[in-house]
Amino acid sequence: MATLSVKPGQRFSVPDWHTNANLISTNAERQRSASHQIRQEARTLRNETNNQTQWDEHDNRTRLAERIDSVNRWKETLDKCLTDIDTEIDALAKMKEAAERALQAKNLPLDVAIECLTLRESRRVIDVVKDPMEDELHKEVEVIDGAKRDLQQKVSEAFEQLCLLQEARQQLNFDHRGKMEALEIDRVCSSLNVNSPNISFKVNPTRVPTGSTTPQQWDQYSQYNKDRAEAEMKASTELREAIALTIAQTLEEIAEMEEDIRRLEEDLRKKMWDLKLAHTRLETRTYRPNMELCRDQVQYGLTDEVHQLEGTIAALKQKLAQSQDALDALYKHLYRIQTDMGYKANSLMLDNKCMDSRRKLTVPAEKFVPEVDTFNRTTNRILSPLKSRQLELA
Repeated sequence: MATLSVKPGQRFSVPDWHTNANLISTNAERQRSASHQIRQEARTLRNETNNQTQWDEHDNRTRLAERIDSVNRWKETLDKCLTDIDTEIDALAKMKEAAERALQAKNLPLDVAIECLTLRESRRVIDVVKDPMEDELHKEVEVIDGAKRDLQQKVSEAFEQLCLLQEARQQLNFDHRGKMEALEIDRVCSSLNVNSPNISFKVNPTRVPTGSTTPQQWDQYSQYNKDRAEAEMKASTELREAIALTIAQTLEEIAEMEEDIRRLEEDLRKKMWDLKLAHTRLETRTYRPNMELCRDQVQYGLTDEVHQLEGTIAALKQKLAQSQDALDALYKHLYRIQTDMGYKANSLMLDNKCMDSRRKLTVPAEKFVPEVDTFNRTTNRILSPLKSRQLELA
């Protein structure tokens, strides 16, 4: 006698079955909606960060061009200043030599006047008289002595002024060399782009190098050097005029002063290259020499660009991770759905077998043909790629 087989374990009610199916369907819809929202946010973020990156690079390239123009203007000013001060040094040196020649030329007249006075001291008795000739000889000695003292003073002043001019010139030349090196560095930075072969990540490129200056200090430094050189040249000019006057008063011919003369993934990978470019520019600019190590607008702009790119890259990575998490959640929920479909396919198969068994009651045995389980085959084809994905996630 046949007995009824009862599967052990908990049995769910039909409402529970419907509730579970609805819950799975609702969760799937919510996951799809969340995934769609993340994808839209990711697209918006990519567009915004692309625009931001392009504008940041464009702004800093413009800042570099403006900085190059600014440094170049100062370089040209220093060029002229150096030319002027070289001319003034040469003129003052020539004037000093002229004063020295004039001073040397006073020795013979002085010796002659003193010799005349000495000879006149050999007069005897009543001829030892203080006559106009003696007075004129004494005046001549006093005038020549006075002229020699003035010339000697002017020669000493010219020597001191030449030392000051040389010192001012050295400072100008030091500043000028710094400008030349800074121009070369900033021009290299300006020529760099994301396709340049020599850009790379640097260690802490946003650091403030020791000895950095502000734009105001940078400008004041060159202005001070220029003003000092001009002041020394003005003093030298006045001294040359005084020397010329002194020589003229001694009836010596002098040469005229010489006249002055005149004369800066794909999207994520692209952000990395932009960041390398900004890093390389910042690192390269840390080698500007001395006072040229200026925290100018280019420095601030590049630092802001680095921070902006780092934030952009972090945001893109975060959004990429969120997108990956959402994809994994969808795969997991799909696995739940297909697992549940497998349960239902198994239940349907069992119910079909029950129907087949019950057909024995109405169909003769010789005509009985079991129905093919096409649903279960289809379900198995769906589950196969999903199992591969689960293995990847594992």
